Amino acid sequence: MGLGSQVLEVIFPLLESLEPLIPGEIFPYFFTLEMFQRALIAALLVTVVAGYLGNFLLIRNLALIGDGLAHVSFGGVAVGVVLGATGPLWYALLFSVIAAVLIHEMQTRELLTGDASIAIFLTGMLALGLVILRIWGGGITTDIEGYLFGNLLLIDSESFDLIFLISMVSLIALALMHNGLLATTIDPLAARVQGLPVRSLGLLFSIITAAVVVSMVQVVGTLLVTALLVTPAATAQFLGKSFRSCVIWTQFFGLLSVLLGLYLSAELETGSGSMIALVAAIIFALVAISKTVLLTLIKPKENL
Repeated sequence: MGLGSQVLEVIFPLLESLEPLIPGEIFPYFFTLEMFQRALIAALLVTVVAGYLGNFLLIRNLALIGDGLAHVSFGGVAVGVVLGATGPLWYALLFSVIAAVLIHEMQTRELLTGDASIAIFLTGMLALGLVILRIWGGGITTDIEGYLFGNLLLIDSESFDLIFLISMVSLIALALMHNGLLATTIDPLAARVQGLPVRSLGLLFSIITAAVVVSMVQVVGTLLVTALLVTPAATAQFLGKSFRSCVIWTQFFGLLSVLLGLYLSAELETGSGSMIALVAAIIFALVAISKTVLLTLIKPKENL
């Protein structure tokens, strides 16, 4: 039994005690049945990590890399499925980390721009996955659709342990790198002069991004990763006045999107990944429109 499963056993009584307070007919099962509990805790974990990481991605202008690495991870999942692996996510992790390192090196060595290298890996690895599945894997099955669009019921004990491990390691690593990442983002030259390992920090950040993306695949799917990685962080930009406040608002919007998305997907019997992505997009639109309207109403008064 992995560390994630052991933690779930500790949390189990707490989740059960919350069940009478949970609305709906299906959603309360997320607090009583082990399979659904794994899904709920995994979704909340990756949301917290993705929210923290997403703010760094936005200020570093790397919002697209999450989408690119998610498509790369699908190629790894396809290879794992064709080879009959019990844990395709490990193949996804390997493929994504290699791609993240290559993208970072091509960008730092100025062989290609960041967007170009991401686009090449995105299309190439997605195409690889689709081709080998069509030839050797029996095509796009229900399980494969779960990896494309997210399916929380695919999260078994082994996957949950991997998601838990990635989430904990990534959170600790990002917390330790926090000041260094901010310094290298704001002024890389000054950070280098101060003796910060700019290149090493960037490489480690890319690897962490790849790992976090893989942890999100079963929650929202490879095609919808940016729904949790970028959208809540982008929404927080409308309200946050500092990096810290943006991180706090991101966590709020991310967790709200996941809980509402899970509730609606359970009660309306829709895909969890697509519903989470839709809720996140609606929240973004509401906040953006409200901020625009508020600024429009305030501006004339300021000009008087």
